[in-house]
Amino acid sequence: MPRPTHPYIATDEGWLFLAVVIDLFNRQVVGWSLGEDRRCELVIDAFEMAWFSRCPGRKTGLIFHSDRGSQYASQQFQELLRGRGIKASMSRKGNCWDNACSETLFGSLKVERLHGQHFETLRQAKDEALDWLLWYNQIRLHSTLNYVSPMEYEQNWTHETAAIARLTARAK
Repeated sequence: MPRPTHPYIATDEGWLFLAVVIDLFNRQVVGWSLGEDRRCELVIDAFEMAWFSRCPGRKTGLIFHSDRGSQYASQQFQELLRGRGIKASMSRKGNCWDNACSETLFGSLKVERLHGQHFETLRQAKDEALDWLLWYNQIRLHSTLNYVSPMEYEQNWTHETAAIARLTARAK
């Protein structure tokens, strides 16, 4: 299942925290939440967005990997995962490589969009982060996806899978 984590963005009004859920199949950010604190509701909101965009109403047997943040270890979040039939997986203590996709995503966000930016308001920071996330999903090319965007990769896979199913059906 998708991998989450969250960086912080400085504004004159205070910190803005971002939680994301990444689908490892196509590197698409399928859930996100922005907030002024890092309570467990931040990651629950990102998870819920991902759930409703990918798996509404069904138990899936997925694995949800995260860092060891208190938000992910919270009873509330762990119960949410169990209720959806999702197994929790957490990084080893002090090992950022276990969450490399999320760390890479946030590194890209900081280098490609936030570096050198000054945000007077939380709203400005939110708008910039959301604009980048949409660009990341729809346009940004990924070497791990043969240099297509996450959305294009998924569309190509869907078309190829449908074509294989049609050929298989004809062969019977």
